[in-house]
Amino acid sequence: MSKSSVVELPVLSEPVAPCCPPLNERPLSAEEAERTSKMFKALSDPVRLRLFSLVASHAGGEACVCDISDVGVSQPTVSHHLKKLKDAGLLSSERRGTWVYYRVEPAVLAGMGALLSTAATKAA
Repeated sequence: MSKSSVVELPVLSEPVAPCCPPLNERPLSAEEAERTSKMFKALSDPVRLRLFSLVASHAGGEACVCDISDVGVSQPTVSHHLKKLKDAGLLSSERRGTWVYYRVEPAVLAGMGALLSTAATKAA
């Protein structure tokens, strides 16, 4: 491979911090509760939850918008819902040519999982 054919990839942003501590560790601060409620509000819409699931379960850890757009709503509506998920800190994106690729931040999944598994453990 010649030097002129080497493609430099962009550096991804810093990892997102987990949303909050486990529920049994300490009460949430006002800021943590606000951030966490935004995530759950974003996921409370069935289309957004489905889009989030499609991105999270897609091979390679990221999904092109072209691969996840078939959720029963128009393309502008898909874009609106993806923006809401990004604004809530659940997804990050990168434009490559004409397509946008979305990924779920691993720290977000880990943080939400810790919060929910602790809640489930306490309830049992």
